[in-house]
Amino acid sequence: MEASITLKKVGKLIGDKTIVAGLSFGIERGTLVAIVGANDTGKSTLLHLLSGFENPDYGRVYLHGLDMEKRRQKTRGLIGYVPHENDLDPWLTLEQNIRFSAYLYGVSEKDMSERLKQFSDFLKIVPFLDELASQVSHGIQKKAMIVRSLIHDPKVLILDEPTGFMDAESIRLTWELLKNLKGEKSIIYVSNSLTEVEQAHDRILVFQDGRIIMDGNLDKLLESTLDYHQFQIEFDDLTDELYNSMCKVSTVVSPNRIDNIFHFYGRSRSVFFDIFREAADTMMIDLNVKKLGLRDLMDSEFAGGGLD
Repeated sequence: MEASITLKKVGKLIGDKTIVAGLSFGIERGTLVAIVGANDTGKSTLLHLLSGFENPDYGRVYLHGLDMEKRRQKTRGLIGYVPHENDLDPWLTLEQNIRFSAYLYGVSEKDMSERLKQFSDFLKIVPFLDELASQVSHGIQKKAMIVRSLIHDPKVLILDEPTGFMDAESIRLTWELLKNLKGEKSIIYVSNSLTEVEQAHDRILVFQDGRIIMDGNLDKLLESTLDYHQFQIEFDDLTDELYNSMCKVSTVVSPNRIDNIFHFYGRSRSVFFDIFREAADTMMIDLNVKKLGLRDLMDSEFAGGGLD
């Protein structure tokens, strides 16, 4: 499949700190790509580079085969960008904010009106279009920013926390819209909502210390963990002596504790019986066992190979 965005040895520095470290990868056209990682790992900076709002200190970013630094005007028109923080003009209405963006991109009145109605209807912000941007909720602002990003019919949509500040109904509508646009547009987004990422992606890029440390869909990322289960056992009284003895059980992996809760990983459910024998004389209050998910994958110890 043809590439929508291609990075070739792209790096970004702030002072003497490396924010993005020599990234080389491509994003296929029409795909929905999620970027996840801990805070302050450079995810938003990566989006700025992908959207052309910042230039790399070294390397090149190509959009549909065009060098974004050399063909800035052409490539800007191919991108719709939604930042994390509200950047609407507070003294304009939502509709004026959206129309102003359309004028900047040279969108015809007919196309602008049709798209404004289509996306505003879908996200249910029509009743708020005449309100000043500063007078509506953060969730409504975010939806207006999404409409604004689509008003010039971009080929690539880049979003930083697309459902930030939204209620449950707005989150559902936003993801329904983005999934409908997938295929027609390439969509790249950053999100801290791992549940949303699990449900809405063709590909997940796990970002850490300026590098992509994992790349693939969720099933692929979890392939190496398929034998693992996550255990959480709450005791009536988890003493230091009991905790230390359970940590020494050979089948227990990456143990830790929170108050009277013992948390660990194991390759099969039978690990519980090893712990049960070790803690037979102590009252257990609750037990939770589940297969691993994206949140477990994002755990710093696990991401660093702590389970292997």
